[in-house]
Amino acid sequence: MPVDDPDDPRLADYRNLPDARRQARRETFIAEGRLIVAQLLGAPRFQVRSVLATPATVASLGASLDGCEAPVYVARPAMLARVVGFHFHRGCLAAGERPPELGIEPLVAPGGRRLLVGLEGVTNPDNVGGVFRNARAFGADGVLLGPGCADPLYRRALRVSMGAALETPFASVADWTVGIARLRAAGFRVAAFTRDRDALDVAACAPPPRLVLLFGAEGDGLADTTRAACDIQLRIAMAAGIDSLNVATAAGIALHRLRACGSG
Repeated sequence: MPVDDPDDPRLADYRNLPDARRQARRETFIAEGRLIVAQLLGAPRFQVRSVLATPATVASLGASLDGCEAPVYVARPAMLARVVGFHFHRGCLAAGERPPELGIEPLVAPGGRRLLVGLEGVTNPDNVGGVFRNARAFGADGVLLGPGCADPLYRRALRVSMGAALETPFASVADWTVGIARLRAAGFRVAAFTRDRDALDVAACAPPPRLVLLFGAEGDGLADTTRAACDIQLRIAMAAGIDSLNVATAAGIALHRLRACGSG
């Protein structure tokens, strides 16, 4: 349905997207761009509230819109930019409703081999999005988000992840010390990634059947209490004079290595 008024109340979900206060609105999230909007339309866990797109992008979405019960608002590019509050060139957005919190239980249920990624204090949405993209690419079974982590459904994180957060299960862990005990009771071993030269090189690690790879923020790393609670200390070998990697890069290297060893 065409819209030509940027103040149309039906477009409230899309208004002034750069406003930092929107990050606190946890009941909805925004997907940007044709690829991620199409993924959202096909993701059974998520309910689409509406789609806002230019005429050309509506046509390119094609079959992705078949069966979509949510309203599809069509606006010219200049009007769309006025609504969102910046020059927007990706052609379409969609507003989604957040489902209930998944909880850790489905990710640690009894069964066969499982490989999970855990994060602590990773506040940068780009880094969280990059971790999700790598988790999806290398076959991780889910992501556990500890205190202080950026929202994986925040539009920038979702964009960097290439929509992986719509497909990769994730859950929150309120306290990693408690969470590690819960994981251990479910048969997991938890590996802390560290810059410590005495830690085991991930290239030499023989992965157990159920494993969590736990990463902290670049620079600060994991809290001492979290690291001490883990079963294994791992590091990624680097050239002399380099002591850390971007967390998404580190997660990608570790997942690729351990997947090659049969954990994924």
